[in-house]
Amino acid sequence: MTETSNAQWHDEPTDYDQTGKLPRLRPASSEAPSLGSLNITAAATDPELLDLPWHIALEQWPASALAALPRGISRHIVRFAHLGGSVIAVKETSEHIARHEYHMLRKLQRLDVPCVEPVAVISGRTTPEGEELDPVLVTRHLKFSLPYRALFSQTLRRDTLTRLIDAQALLLVRLHLIGFYWGDVSLSNTLFRRDAGSFAAYLVDAETGELYPELSTGQREYDLEIARVNIAGELMDLAEGGLIEEKVDPLATSELIMDSYRRLWTELTEKESFELGERWRVGARIRRLNELGFDVEEYAIKTAANGTQIQLQPKVVDAGHHSRRLLRLTGLDAQENQARRLLNDMDAYRADNNPTLDEEFSAHLWVNEVFEPIVRAVPRELGGKLEPAEVVHEVLEHRWYMSEREDRNVPMAEAVQSYLDDELRHRRDEAAIMLTADARTIGIDEDSEYGDN
Repeated sequence: MTETSNAQWHDEPTDYDQTGKLPRLRPASSEAPSLGSLNITAAATDPELLDLPWHIALEQWPASALAALPRGISRHIVRFAHLGGSVIAVKETSEHIARHEYHMLRKLQRLDVPCVEPVAVISGRTTPEGEELDPVLVTRHLKFSLPYRALFSQTLRRDTLTRLIDAQALLLVRLHLIGFYWGDVSLSNTLFRRDAGSFAAYLVDAETGELYPELSTGQREYDLEIARVNIAGELMDLAEGGLIEEKVDPLATSELIMDSYRRLWTELTEKESFELGERWRVGARIRRLNELGFDVEEYAIKTAANGTQIQLQPKVVDAGHHSRRLLRLTGLDAQENQARRLLNDMDAYRADNNPTLDEEFSAHLWVNEVFEPIVRAVPRELGGKLEPAEVVHEVLEHRWYMSEREDRNVPMAEAVQSYLDDELRHRRDEAAIMLTADARTIGIDEDSEYGDN
């Protein structure tokens, strides 16, 4: 389109070692973009970006350019649009904030933290009349993810709330371990994906985030207090609208993130002392961390001066223990709890069929004989209900319950058909729900994945 024909593409920032906010760049007037040209900072040149109406204020974008996601009250204008085969979120803000958030999200991705994918920062926008428009940050919508408000049927049950808050606490711990101070922790600024009966949390907003070599206890506690206060306010809002069970106390429930966070942080970082004869506790500590989904790449062991006591402290802890093992054995990319469940079935498959077979070869057979047949059995019209790893997890659970109820070993094919007919067919389409649902269909006030950005 003519308004974007002068677009100037720039590489993303390369000062990845820099911590904290980017400096405010103040180019001389001679360096300012000319009217009608765009400055696009992106990791890759995506020509389809040029097809969007950047010469129009975001609030006035035509419906033909938008994806039909519900949007909520926010301090920024946010719109959703199709870009190729994906959906993007476009947020109008200042250029400095947009570049800072883009920079932070790129860093978090490199550090393997669950967050939305930054696509571009676009500045130099002007109307055909020459009026300047605000720059925008473009991120990619996370497929199969839901804002917490979209997880309602009619009311949000207490155990679902607890699982959401546990996922939020785990995300916050992971951020703090790498030295990231969020500054605006809330359920609204988080997206959730189903993860084998639990949820996996993804950071959406990094606008207030800062990255440091290490966080102080005060910084961590302040982030935690922000989370507690924000979650309490969100739950009070839900209670006022009758969207959570009446027996749920918003204030008491918001305290759960404090308890969940501190238990996990202690397990990951606390020094542990034990007697010399209890050396088995070293392996036990590492197994507990593995069960929580973390790997210990290094640990320090010190003995007391009298040689009667050992002190253990994990030095480097990495999240994604089960996900990495599943990826190494099968090439399947799954959430942590999904990976744990699939690995359990894979190990049982090996024990039942080929206990002496090489682990990697047995995993290959499991993919061919268990995972792929289940995924292929899902009809095309049901393919957007859940992501494949979650479908396989639910089929395995469904088969176990069927076998218990009927007191027989239910064949996999029978279990799959029963699951498709009795369970999956009646689920809402989570790959597309945020692209088609309005506030009435999901029983909530309009809200976007950007919460109160």
